[in-house]
Amino acid sequence: MLRRVLALLIHPHFLPSSASGGSGSMFYAVRKGRRTGVYRSWDECRDQVDKYPYASFKKFATEEDAWKFVNGESSQLASNSCIPCEKQRNKTYNNKATFWSDYSSYKRPNEEPSESQHNRKRTKYTEVPCTASGDNLSYMGDYAVVYTDGCCSSNGRHKARAGTGVYWGPGHPLNSSERLPGRQTNQRAEIHAACKAIEQAKSQNIKKLAIYTDSKFTINGMTDWVPNWQRNGWKTSTGKDVINKEDFERLAKLSEGMDIQWMHVPGHAGFTGNEAADRLAKEGAGKPQS
Repeated sequence: MLRRVLALLIHPHFLPSSASGGSGSMFYAVRKGRRTGVYRSWDECRDQVDKYPYASFKKFATEEDAWKFVNGESSQLASNSCIPCEKQRNKTYNNKATFWSDYSSYKRPNEEPSESQHNRKRTKYTEVPCTASGDNLSYMGDYAVVYTDGCCSSNGRHKARAGTGVYWGPGHPLNSSERLPGRQTNQRAEIHAACKAIEQAKSQNIKKLAIYTDSKFTINGMTDWVPNWQRNGWKTSTGKDVINKEDFERLAKLSEGMDIQWMHVPGHAGFTGNEAADRLAKEGAGKPQS
């Protein structure tokens, strides 16, 4: 309640507006952002949460529910962003991350244009609430946590060198650094890093896995595009052949029987696991191809 009173004093635009309070008006609650509170437009809400780490926000029909969310009184998580008319999509794979963000740019822009450049997809990331365990793994609830990354120097050129990195924890015996076989690209390296992590998880009888990656391409592929590609005979929405068909087929096959959470983490943003996976990938790119 005190938070609400202070917000009303500091930000008078939080006050209800009779002019804009018609039946179609919505309230945008920001629980975590640059400035917490309840806003009357998406533009105001976006200013507080766009690219803010771990932003937590949600759209409500009533101001009372919005303030309950801000004050932590609501059990509803920020499973929807404030983007008007944006609706949750049913996912073929299991995805249970808490917060949404709109990181639209790829870490590496030189790769061939992908589906996401035609249809901007929301991807998820959240701080890992890890707990240590006797098997020297970190867990997010029941899910073993692993970070994967891929890299490619001179991407798209004749002398390209790509590598994969898989990071389970400091000094963990499963940590992997390998040269990418075959065609050398960023996107293939990202996909193959995830494949390696799943193979390792299966070797340890891990059934629930949270894969943290900065590759939206990989996440969107597994949570949205692959089912559509399979139905369309592995054609893109523009009728072209899927360039990374074999790689995604392998990843989808490995994912069968696994309970996987695909988690997005911004690249080069100080996340320890992501930075470690990135270093391993770079080491792998320096190795000779097998």
